[in-house]
Amino acid sequence: MHIRAASPSDNDTIRTLTYTAFKGHPHHAPGTEPREHLIIDHLRVAGALTLSLVAEEDGEILGHLALSPVKLNGANCSWHGLGPVSVMPGHQSKGIGSELIREGLRQMKSLGSMGVVVLGEPDYYARFGFRHDETLEYPGVPAHYFMVQAFKSGHSKGEVTFHPAFC
Repeated sequence: MHIRAASPSDNDTIRTLTYTAFKGHPHHAPGTEPREHLIIDHLRVAGALTLSLVAEEDGEILGHLALSPVKLNGANCSWHGLGPVSVMPGHQSKGIGSELIREGLRQMKSLGSMGVVVLGEPDYYARFGFRHDETLEYPGVPAHYFMVQAFKSGHSKGEVTFHPAFC
């Protein structure tokens, strides 16, 4: 498997892959269509994809990861949000998503990001070093689902806001 930066020619494949990966996801209301593919499209159009990585094998894209800037207390900062992360059904639970996340975190550190936040399953994201941190909050969801990985000590405190594409 090879992880690389996504290119414009990958956009249609990423859209289809992400839609397919989230179709019938247990966190969606029954019968609701996924919108994660639209989030990526909106981030791309807004120029708000800090990283867009694909995992491919034998020329086939099997997974995608997006990282985008977040705001802290309504202001721009050097924190980023992880997601959506998508892996093609049939290739899930094979470590593809994990490798994308590890590479995304590695690249964000090298870019000088203060850290990365994620809204997701605590048991899954804890294995990558994410943890609940009371100094950063995301209102409206149970606190244990909002996790942080700080790359630098002494980071700011306050309320995190994701890009409007997530709304």
